[in-house]
This record gives sequence, structure tokens and C-alpha cells, in this order.
Amino acid sequence: MQPPSEQSLRERLAALVQDAGDSAHPHASAGSLSRRKRHVEELAATSLKLLDDGLDIGQLKLLDLAVKEMRRAYRIFNRYRGVRKVSIFGSARTPVTHPDYHAARDFGRLIAAEGWMAITGAGDGIMKAGHEGPTREASFGLSIRLPFETNANDVIAGDDKLLSFRYFFTRKLMFVSHSDAVAVLPGGFGTMDEIFEVLTLIQTGKSPIVPIVLVEGLDAEGKPLGYWKRWEFGVVENLLSQGWISPEDPGFYEFAANPADAARRVLRFYHRYHSSRYVDDHFVMRLKRPLSAGQVQVLDQEFRSLIKTGHIEQTHEAVGEEDHADLPRLRFHFAKRAFGMLRRMIDRINGFPDDPAP
Repeated sequence: MQPPSEQSLRERLAALVQDAGDSAHPHASAGSLSRRKRHVEELAATSLKLLDDGLDIGQLKLLDLAVKEMRRAYRIFNRYRGVRKVSIFGSARTPVTHPDYHAARDFGRLIAAEGWMAITGAGDGIMKAGHEGPTREASFGLSIRLPFETNANDVIAGDDKLLSFRYFFTRKLMFVSHSDAVAVLPGGFGTMDEIFEVLTLIQTGKSPIVPIVLVEGLDAEGKPLGYWKRWEFGVVENLLSQGWISPEDPGFYEFAANPADAARRVLRFYHRYHSSRYVDDHFVMRLKRPLSAGQVQVLDQEFRSLIKTGHIEQTHEAVGEEDHADLPRLRFHFAKRAFGMLRRMIDRINGFPDDPAP
């Protein structure tokens, strides 16, 4: 018996996907539904090709479990679309009496009071503090199965927003893809891995720019304990002196004087800036409120290095987009380099007066 041709399999897959329907998005546009089904067909077709690729059982198991982990996580997170979220990183070993613990708890409480939700690793230490502040209702827990640490702290245990991961890479994907901000408290190798993962993704344009605030506990005089200044001196300044990072790259993160200052810095990032995305070769920034013609001209002049051709234009048309169609936009042909300068541009936009002269 001859095996079915690829064309035959494609036709059968298309019919199968069509029969499965799309009950989760009954009001989506025809174009959006068509694209969704096409991607599901591609995913199914790729899975079938694994039979001919010579993968062993361990490799197939990894792919199977990874996709299942991502599917479940996306399903849970998608229930809270439109709600801003902050990932809180830090050591699982931080005692509850430590000033860093208090800082994480206070920051989580303050940002939750502004309508945000917190995402932490679900363990003890800073992760538990990051749940205590916002409380269980406003928290996600992304636990990783390790032989020497508890799976979940008693704040988030049993909640349907507690997600368990076998693989670090799927867990990291969920942290990064659902975070509108990142707050980092002192920690060890794991915390360093997390902060450098976020910095690398933003520096290379693989992840949207979000505020990254470095937070720590306060000493008896009410001053930061100094962990992050020592970190910057020992790590970042060494990289700068060697030329391994650009002068503007340290601008991706900010030092917070205290938890309240950290919350203010996160909120300030979204004072006027809303979000961004690529549309073909153009970079589109969505704004909460429009800029004046003069302000757009200032941006065009100050950030010429980011523009490949043409000029920065402000528009109210969501060309090639479906999300947030009501928001004004800045649109320009992006050179796709110097993402640290792009962060500076966002800061400049947020710093403009709200009621400028026309």
C-alpha cells in the first residue's frame, strides 16, 4: 500500500481542522479565523513529519510535553488578557525576615493596587513575597520541577493560576511573553539567568521593550542595601569597558530607591506609551494619547539613527493590525538596531507634556 502523498495529507488535515471549528473565537474576523486555522494545519503537518525525521522516543517526548505545557499555560493566561502583568524575580532562599522579602511584598502590593497582576516562580523566598503582596487572586505561579525545592508556596498552592513546568525554556517563555514589566530582587544563578534572559531578548529585538526595575531591601537608614550597585560595578561596567555592550544598553534597566519608587517607574513607562509591534518593515508604537506635530518632529530629529528611510509619522489608522484600533500610532521604517535608543525614545515620549501647544 502506497503511503499518502503530502498533498493528500494536507487536504485531509485542512478538512479535519475545518470540521474542528473555532468555537473559542466566534466573533473573530474572517481573515483572523483563516490565519488561525492555517497555523493549526501547519502545526499538525509538522507533527506528522516527525515520523520520518528519525527522532528517538526521548526527543519526541520532549516535543510532546513542551507543546502541552505551552498550550495549558496560554489557556490560563488568555483568561486575563488586557490586564497588565509584572514578573517578579529573586532568590527562593530569602528569609521572610530579610529586607528584600519585605521589599518584594510591598512592591507587589503597590502594583496590584494599580490593577496589575504578578507572575513569580511559585516557590518560597522572593517568589512567595511576590504573591503575598498582590494576594492569591492577583498572582500567577510558574513552578519548575526541581528535586531540592518545594513546588509551590502556600499562598498560590491549589490555585488554577499555578502552572507546573518540566522545562525551563517553556517556563521562561511564559514569563517573558506575558510580562508588561519585570521587577528583579537580589538572587543567585537563577535570578542572574532570568535578568540576562530578559535583557538579551530586549537588546536583540526578540522581545518587546518593557520596564525592568531593580529592587532591594532598605537598611536601617532607609537606603538600598547595595546589591544592585555592586552587581552593576562587577558585571555591567566590565562589559562596557570591554565594548561587549553598547553605551545605551544599561538604560534597559532602572534602579529603584524603594518599592514605591519601583511601582512609579513601571507605571511611568506606560504614561503615554501603550505597546508596539512590527507591521511589515515598519515599527508601530501605540500611544494612549496623541502627540502634537511639533513633538513628532522632535522625535524625528532626535532619533534619526533608528529610521532606515522616511520619517516618523503619527496616524490614527491601524493598518495591518487588529488590536487596539482606537489608539493613535507612531509609525516609521525601523533600522532594527540600537534597541537601547528605542527605549530612550519611549522615555522621551512619556516625558512630553500632556497638553502641548499644537
